[in-house]
Amino acid sequence: MIKEITSLTNPYIKNLEKLYDKKVRDSENQYLIEGYHLIKEAINANVLEKVLITKIDDEIEDIENILVPYEIIKKLSKTKTPQGILGVCRIKESNEQLGDKILLLDDINDPGNLGTLIRSALGFNFKDIIISNNTVDVYNDKVIRSSQGAHFKVNIIRRDLMSVIKELTAKNYMVIGTLDSKTDLQDIKSKNKYAVILGNEANGISPEILDQTDVNVRIGMNEKLESLNVSVAGSIIMYYLNELK
Repeated sequence: MIKEITSLTNPYIKNLEKLYDKKVRDSENQYLIEGYHLIKEAINANVLEKVLITKIDDEIEDIENILVPYEIIKKLSKTKTPQGILGVCRIKESNEQLGDKILLLDDINDPGNLGTLIRSALGFNFKDIIISNNTVDVYNDKVIRSSQGAHFKVNIIRRDLMSVIKELTAKNYMVIGTLDSKTDLQDIKSKNKYAVILGNEANGISPEILDQTDVNVRIGMNEKLESLNVSVAGSIIMYYLNELK
């Protein structure tokens, strides 16, 4: 029998609303997703714990289903026109075993940029992403929406980047920084183990991290344009490195 909640002031609904606070997400090891696409991705990733539905036809097997009026979905949703379904997901554990292509993110602040970079990383086979302690939370609702479920399929670790870079250097990764450098991206020819660093939207990569890179590259573009958005630049770099043979 499906559980039913009808009141906007129900204690469980109030507790779900608190999951938009990072501290609560961390303590509960849970976060919210909304919409049919993300629900499907969460099922495939085996992290969906509960689902709030507005129609019996949307019942999902093997997890707890809660039937609610659309008003509760609207209360919990962060979109203007929410779909009638919302899920509670478990935050999955990170994997310390890393592949040959790694994306390092130094204090990325904008949720949309982080979500787009996660999506591009998956698309170009950078399946391990290490984010600095000051990077926006992966489970921020805007990050989740902009990643379109890609965050389920990559390994994301939050760590101090300086210590990570030292470890990667010892393991023979080429650490690539992004800067207004004399080295063009196309000058990178050999196919090795890569760790690409992208920096903060306003300040770029911190100087102490830049000091640890093996090479800093630039993307050739029209001189009338001062710079690219970090998610666009990162996507171009990951695409190029993924295409090297």
